[in-house]
Amino acid sequence: MRWIIRSVMALVLLVIFGVGAVFLIPAEKVAGIAVAKFNALTGRELVISGSVRPQVWPQLGVTTGPISISNAEWSKEGPMVQAEGLSISVDLMALIGGDVKITGVEAINPRIVLERSAQGAENWVFGGGGSGGTVSKATPGVGRAFTLDNASVSGGVVVFADHKAGVRYELSGITGAVAIPNYTGAATLDLAAVMNGQSFSFAGKVAAFQDFVDGKVVGSDLKLVAGDASVGFEGEAGLAGEGKGALTADLGDLAAISALAGMAAPDLPSGLGASDVQVSGAVTFTTAGSVHLRSGSVSLDGNTLAVDADLTTAGARAKLSAKVVAGGLDLVAVSGTQGGGSEGGVQASGWPKDRIDVSALAALDAVVAVTADSIDLGMVKFGPSQIVLTNERSRLVAELRKVSAYEGVISGQFVVNGRKGLSVGGDLSFAGMALQPMLADFGGYQRLVGTGDLRVKFLGSGVSVDAIMHSLEGSGSVALSNGEILGLDIAGMLRTLDMSYVGEGQKTIFDSLGGSFTMAAGVLHNEDLVLKSPYITARGVGDVGLGARNLEYRIKATALADDTGAGGLTAPLLIRGSWANPKFSLDLQAIADEKLAEQKAALQAQAEAKRAELEAKARAKLEDELGVVQQDGESLEDAARRRMNEAVDEGAQKALEKLLGGGN
Repeated sequence: MRWIIRSVMALVLLVIFGVGAVFLIPAEKVAGIAVAKFNALTGRELVISGSVRPQVWPQLGVTTGPISISNAEWSKEGPMVQAEGLSISVDLMALIGGDVKITGVEAINPRIVLERSAQGAENWVFGGGGSGGTVSKATPGVGRAFTLDNASVSGGVVVFADHKAGVRYELSGITGAVAIPNYTGAATLDLAAVMNGQSFSFAGKVAAFQDFVDGKVVGSDLKLVAGDASVGFEGEAGLAGEGKGALTADLGDLAAISALAGMAAPDLPSGLGASDVQVSGAVTFTTAGSVHLRSGSVSLDGNTLAVDADLTTAGARAKLSAKVVAGGLDLVAVSGTQGGGSEGGVQASGWPKDRIDVSALAALDAVVAVTADSIDLGMVKFGPSQIVLTNERSRLVAELRKVSAYEGVISGQFVVNGRKGLSVGGDLSFAGMALQPMLADFGGYQRLVGTGDLRVKFLGSGVSVDAIMHSLEGSGSVALSNGEILGLDIAGMLRTLDMSYVGEGQKTIFDSLGGSFTMAAGVLHNEDLVLKSPYITARGVGDVGLGARNLEYRIKATALADDTGAGGLTAPLLIRGSWANPKFSLDLQAIADEKLAEQKAALQAQAEAKRAELEAKARAKLEDELGVVQQDGESLEDAARRRMNEAVDEGAQKALEKLLGGGN
């Protein structure tokens, strides 16, 4: 920037002093001398087409036809500067006194190309370093103080192409004005332009123009407006992109801001900036492209956050590190549903099928520590919470370090993976939870009352809550104490064998309830449920359709004997149907299976008794007729075989003795 201003000033001074000799030398010849001098100083070719018209009154000045300045040799963008016309005027009396006071500069439809080559060379640097030209700090006029009452541009275009970084920006339709009333004092810029199809305006003021041009950090007041969005900065800033000060931003029009940045607007859910984003605080910018916010206040659709944050843009992906403290956070829209108590509740025919959009996770990587008084996710509600959110390449991990909810504490991890489609998973522990309000929020189910522990590990995929619930896989366990099952009186059913003991006012009180479960394809399966109460014990096995929202569950309940010894009745119960309208009945299949098992056992007992009777008779006969005595652990067959072997051995021995005796 310093070289641009110094070189242009050399051109301006050459033209101005040439016009001063207008009465002695023809204007065209003066212009030719000025052009030749500019070419020698910069190493670039300045071409002025058409006539050069001097002006003496009321201001000393000159007006040209079309002009162009050639680009660096390595550029392929065409001329560095082009304009359909240029007009410059100065204060004659100040010039006579030795001061350069420019009263006006006007450029008509200029096009300026700023480039950085793949090797890092910059086309706006003139003189030395192999860029051509002889301009330097010692060149007369270069670096000389001047003032500028007004410089205006209409229909301008500025192109910035960084071939080393592989980026290109173009501003078109530029209209603007610059005022430098004091070379060492304040200067102002007002600009309107279009970039990436988005119009914007910029107003800036620097407190010390010369220091700013020389690359120093100076007092600055800047404001950018695009659509309904605006960003304001008041503090200190420099040409190299460094600064610090107070930031105020209204970024509700994310489409306009994103267009200026050359990216698609993120589709943020309500509560995370869908319609309103307000940011304020102390901000620091660095030449490395990082931004640091301290004592920041961020408002996202009414959610107010206190934020300290660091954003770095170096590398393949931007990265955010932040510490966030909030009051109550309303994030109902994040889960795509109002929760189990409304359209997602037990009375609904299915889960919400609204598409869950997690494309915002691709915007940047992040590590954010959140402390909040409460968090409402619609399907579940949390109290005071400490959560660390880590997003890496569209995979968000929420580490629940300490989350109070439903009179208990939740810990573990919850993962939202948006890398290939959408999947959710987690490994969560719930300690001391009040089940009734939690299940009411999650599924609209309010019949289970109790306090206890729950552990669940799960994984699901899909683009909606409905798809995820139908795909759930995992396992878990539950252990409750001192609770009730509302709408179901198991003890009453056992006493009367009447399945009508359901509905309002009915309940089963239990001392403990526990078991484990597995999940596959959105179906929860349990085989070891055990319920104990003052009146009954019950064991359960069955399936709960998490996706289909139905169940088929069998309970084998036994009424405990009372003090008189009465009771002890056992009956199998079947619960099946939808969550909204479950049906209760005697489990006829279980009764039939039980009767069949009893008959089978009786027949087996009879057969065993008959077999024992026959064995006893056979044993007695062997003893009476053959003298066979069955030994412990020996079958009748083995005893008979043993006795036969013994008889053979005895006969052989007698025959041998007889044979040997006859030989004597």
